Amino acid sequence: MTATSIFVNIPSTDLERSKAFYEALGFTINPNFTDENAACVVLSDTIYFMVLTREYLQTFTDKQIIDPKSQAQVSIALTRDSREAVDDVLAKGLAAGGSEPREAQDYGFMYSRDLDDPDGNNLSFLFMEPAAAEMGPEAYMAQQGAGDSGTA
Repeated sequence: MTATSIFVNIPSTDLERSKAFYEALGFTINPNFTDENAACVVLSDTIYFMVLTREYLQTFTDKQIIDPKSQAQVSIALTRDSREAVDDVLAKGLAAGGSEPREAQDYGFMYSRDLDDPDGNNLSFLFMEPAAAEMGPEAYMAQQGAGDSGTA
């Protein structure tokens, strides 16, 4: 069975600005699927963002295209290998014109920060302790508490 690929279509009011933003985060643009209406942002071998002009995205649906600066339809969560990697990608995104709409979320087992691209599309970058992902957050936190000597 072939692996499923994911294409997330998101709107942009300035395609060139969006391409520069996503490249600043370390992603690449696939020129074979990029033109004046769309840019194919490669996140992995199976995950892509199709950043589309609002007008072009409208051709795919009869529904209203929302303004992601004031309305949320989805929040796209992407994992990173460490807390430092989360902070690093946020720094790159902020330097490239993104914004951080809320404070970092630290749940002990998971660390997450939100980044809005220049159009307001929301990305969450997160790191989860591997043991918490394997055993579940409650069991992981209980295990951490059992071995906790009162120091952090």
